[in-house]
Amino acid sequence: MGRVGPVAAGESSGSVVRRILLGSQLRRLRDSRGITREAAGYSIRASESKISRMELGRVSFKARDVEDLLTLYGVTDEVERDSLLGLAREANVAGWWHSFGDVLPGWFQTYIGLEGAASLIRIYEVQFVHGLLQTEGYAHAVVSRGMRGAPAAEIDRRVALRLERQKALVAERAPRFHAVLDEAALRRPYGGREVMREQLRHLIEMSEQPNVTLQVMPFSFGGHAGESGSFTMLRFPESDLSDIVYLEQLTSALYLDKAEEVAQYEKAMVRLHADSPGPEESRDLLRGLLQLS
Repeated sequence: MGRVGPVAAGESSGSVVRRILLGSQLRRLRDSRGITREAAGYSIRASESKISRMELGRVSFKARDVEDLLTLYGVTDEVERDSLLGLAREANVAGWWHSFGDVLPGWFQTYIGLEGAASLIRIYEVQFVHGLLQTEGYAHAVVSRGMRGAPAAEIDRRVALRLERQKALVAERAPRFHAVLDEAALRRPYGGREVMREQLRHLIEMSEQPNVTLQVMPFSFGGHAGESGSFTMLRFPESDLSDIVYLEQLTSALYLDKAEEVAQYEKAMVRLHADSPGPEESRDLLRGLLQLS
């Protein structure tokens, strides 16, 4: 992959993962036959770039295109063909977030699907409290600040989307969530004194959830491994899918899965975990900030 520009959570979020898995399988089959993307595109009446987007899991799949590619790649075994065509059907299931398409950037839709399908989510955040941990009041303040002049209805829709994402953390099959929040994210005020107090109380409460580990990187530590800024690492239950690093930008995002790149972020994350105070001490830091607010 490298850089990839309310229903049952497993069904809707899994469609994104299945799209990526199918794309990687098609890429593997094409490479094993020594067929170029240009030739593959010609076989399905499409361009080389269309094949590239399919293999990156960035587009939906037409059953006819998958059938034609499997034939081109010499896949004649009916069991294998049926398995991959079934994957194509599942990959086209629309996620719950599609109903928020009017306020959701296309590049962020992929992330929501991946986040919902992950079994382990690890984040480092420096600008503000991570979206999965935000209260409604805090989220409203963050969205309003980032979308000055936007209609109130659009802001409310974006906040509703954020709150919908949070349901995954308390679901029956919730992912493990390990968050490192820089002290700067906790001291930067959004929404006024009472909003910040409510947010700090919520962080303390969420940090006690069995699937949530929350650490605070204090100013007193000085320079640390998160010097490049905020990032997210996602791990999936599917063994065929590698870890993905998500880097959000102002108007787009990067999805990294090259082993050497992921390894660098893994080192930074492990260092952040080791250098930050543990969960109980971090709760004490949160309580201290609450008393000061």
